[in-house]
Amino acid sequence: MKTRLLLLIVLATTSCSMGADLPAVAEAGSGAYLSGTLIYALDDKPTPQCHASTIAETKVGLVAAWFGGKHEKNPDVGIWLSRQEGDSWSKAEKVASGAEGEDKEYACWNPVLFQPSDGPLLLFYKVGPSPSRWWGVMASSPDGGKTWENRHKLGQDDKIGHLLGPVKNKPIQLPDGSILCGSSTEHKGWRVHFERTRDLGKTWEVIGPINDGQEFGAIQPSILSYPDGRMQVLCRSQQSVITQCWSTDGGKAWGKMTGTDLPNPNAGTDAVTLEDGRQLLVYNHTTRRTKPRGREMLNVAISEDGKLWKPVLTLERKDGEHSYPAVIQARDGKVHITYTYLRRSVKHVVLDPGKI
Repeated sequence: MKTRLLLLIVLATTSCSMGADLPAVAEAGSGAYLSGTLIYALDDKPTPQCHASTIAETKVGLVAAWFGGKHEKNPDVGIWLSRQEGDSWSKAEKVASGAEGEDKEYACWNPVLFQPSDGPLLLFYKVGPSPSRWWGVMASSPDGGKTWENRHKLGQDDKIGHLLGPVKNKPIQLPDGSILCGSSTEHKGWRVHFERTRDLGKTWEVIGPINDGQEFGAIQPSILSYPDGRMQVLCRSQQSVITQCWSTDGGKAWGKMTGTDLPNPNAGTDAVTLEDGRQLLVYNHTTRRTKPRGREMLNVAISEDGKLWKPVLTLERKDGEHSYPAVIQARDGKVHITYTYLRRSVKHVVLDPGKI
């Protein structure tokens, strides 16, 4: 009851101030906002709709992927990919279908690209009729996303059912070389868990679920790290706030999930730990109630400690969907963000964190 009362107070506060005291929409070439371009033009779409982009940096450059087809859940939806070549993006190509190895064609969902410190580029994605019934698939690329091999299902685990790998947001690589994936399921309530692999996806260890799906229904965690060894996840929730959870032992055990003071309109977020130790979050600073509402506005916030967040950039603020961000920091220090643009293209934004 106390938690629900606190949530109501937070929601009342954020609803009254939604959009107020937030930065104006950023312009490319001004301040930290270096550039913002569509990966493909709206009048040259490879598919009618697209969603859930992901981005990674390889030795040969940036790679982005997303799911696309007639519409979300349609069996024709596959995984599409583009590689940055100079200042432009290559023509999008379909690299995965839900028909591969199955009795019929299923929709693909939520690709996640990840480049380990050693080894091939990894692509995780989901296949199935709905999020409550999908399963995880992965493939690897030895050449920065040009060709793909070793495609296989991830398997199952008694704790969660089908293994999924990272459910939406990129994993992190731990000091011992293992890869920790933030994941979640929706078939027994919205619950967050972790999947850890020490051998590039051959075998998996499941940690959690870390919430019961009752007080907070949460999914799609982003993993942040701190110099003292603590880790934090930020999650999408059904309770209109971004939720968080903390670990003090390298992700082996997690504390109680709590709400942050940031709104969430039941939409995906992503975050990254910057080289200078700050945390950067990309999210919709909205609820479903007050204009701008839902996925109409997309924002960037910064935090020194993961507790107090300051909105510093507004990327979008207009009718239509601007959502499901993915964010990384490249070797040159620049921050790269991709996100769904009107469900018709994927937008790529480059920031200079030194100017934030």
